[in-house]
Amino acid sequence: MTKSADLNNLPQATAKEKKKIRFSVVWIIPIVAALVGIGIAVQQILSKGPTITIVFKKAEGVEEGKTLVKYKDVNIGRVEKVELSKDFKKVVVTAKINKSAEGLIVDDAKFWVEQPRVTLSGVSGIGTLLSGNHIGLELGNSTKVRRQFVGLDAPPEVTIDQPGRQFVLQSDNLGSVGIGSPLYYRRLNVGRVIGYGLAQDGLSIDIKVFVNSPYDKYVLPQTHFWHASGIDLSLGADGLSLQTQSVVSMLIGGIAFETFSIDPDATPAAEDAVFKVYENYAAAAKEPEPVVTEYVLYFQESLRGLSTGAPVTYLGLPVGEVTRVGLEYNPKTQGLRPRVAISIYQARFMGHLALSDTVKEKVRSETERRAFVQRLVDLGLRAQLRSGNLVTGQLYVALERFPNAPQVKMDWTKPPYVIPVMPSSLQDLETKISSIIARIDKVPLDAIGEEAKKTLNTLNSAMKTADRTLNSIDGEIVPEVKTTVQDLRKAISKAEQVMASTDKTLVGKEAPAQQELRVALQEISRAARAISELAEYLERHPDALIRGKAQEVTK
Repeated sequence: MTKSADLNNLPQATAKEKKKIRFSVVWIIPIVAALVGIGIAVQQILSKGPTITIVFKKAEGVEEGKTLVKYKDVNIGRVEKVELSKDFKKVVVTAKINKSAEGLIVDDAKFWVEQPRVTLSGVSGIGTLLSGNHIGLELGNSTKVRRQFVGLDAPPEVTIDQPGRQFVLQSDNLGSVGIGSPLYYRRLNVGRVIGYGLAQDGLSIDIKVFVNSPYDKYVLPQTHFWHASGIDLSLGADGLSLQTQSVVSMLIGGIAFETFSIDPDATPAAEDAVFKVYENYAAAAKEPEPVVTEYVLYFQESLRGLSTGAPVTYLGLPVGEVTRVGLEYNPKTQGLRPRVAISIYQARFMGHLALSDTVKEKVRSETERRAFVQRLVDLGLRAQLRSGNLVTGQLYVALERFPNAPQVKMDWTKPPYVIPVMPSSLQDLETKISSIIARIDKVPLDAIGEEAKKTLNTLNSAMKTADRTLNSIDGEIVPEVKTTVQDLRKAISKAEQVMASTDKTLVGKEAPAQQELRVALQEISRAARAISELAEYLERHPDALIRGKAQEVTK
């Protein structure tokens, strides 16, 4: 009984009916919408490009939400914010770049504000007149990612994908060259100037140029560059020289290059190779001299017409040039004396006189060079000023032998060495002409005319006396002599006519001959003065040969 009672007290299980979960169709639409929204959000996140900041000195025409960022005229982004920097000195532009252009935003990428620009070298950014300013992008070579940049003030002159090479030119001065100035090869435009700046030592100007392909292969290590800006007008002992590359170079300047001695085995110059820029074509075309010796000349005459660069010749052949013309204090006389410094090209100087296999060795030896020059001086070698152009009055230095010149021992203790000089023959000619004119002026032409007139009058009186004597004895002369007397009378009559004519044309103060002589002497004197004045005026104003004489302004 007890066991059955315990069994009755056990809990009883009851069966419950399972509830059914019901899904309403109404929930399908919100779920699908949520999934689409999540997908769109994920897609936007995945397609979102980088955000960059660009610092400009000024942002003319850049507006928030409007200004585009372009690469090769294709939109790759848009400006989101434009604000001033913390120091209020610059403008910070925040731009959103498309995901597709993310690879363009690298460490050496360049940005600038593209706007219309008109310069002497050309016109750029014309398309922005209608579409408005935009930010331009130039791709770099780096693979490093960057998000902050400093914008350029102007577009780069050379794009990274433009074929060609850059070179660096060193010049004493900038001249008329500017960014965009053309680069010429055989008068063909083959490149341009892309930048310039002061060298690190402050003694020269570094000019960066870009030579387009395929012309860059003509730039060799021995290539010479020179300034081709404007008009290269030179007036020297050789006359008037005019050089120009093109009308464009006359306006905006330019640089030209050429290789005068081509080595068949030479290879093109390397990228960023450094070259010297010569002042003009003549300086660039001049062959480099292996040995140059400096000498000094002390002339005792005027150096008017002698300028730097004037040739130095020996037997009419160029052997050097004048490097400096000035004055020097003379301690012996305690005054100033003219000083002319010249450079002698020893290979030319010695080669003209000693064409042998040993010339090169003599040129290399300082002792041989000194001995060579001293032998020439002992034989009468002297320096002399000569006129190279009678119109311009330009002078040059001629080394000539004067056998009768006194012996001179040169001082070889310290350079520069002094070469003895000889007075200019032109100066002697001027002195002789002046002396002749002075002597002619001293001739007493009036007194000579009066004495001649007196002599002729005396002769005329004697002939009249003889005529009267002949008339008195005319009746007593035999007929044979009468004819002779008549002939004598005719001769006397002709003599009187000749003397009268001579008296009128030669002896009198107003005689034409004397007047013509005086006029001729006056004309000679005026011509001499005119030539001297013309030479002095052309020396002060050499451009008068082209422009003419300027009119003086009266006050």
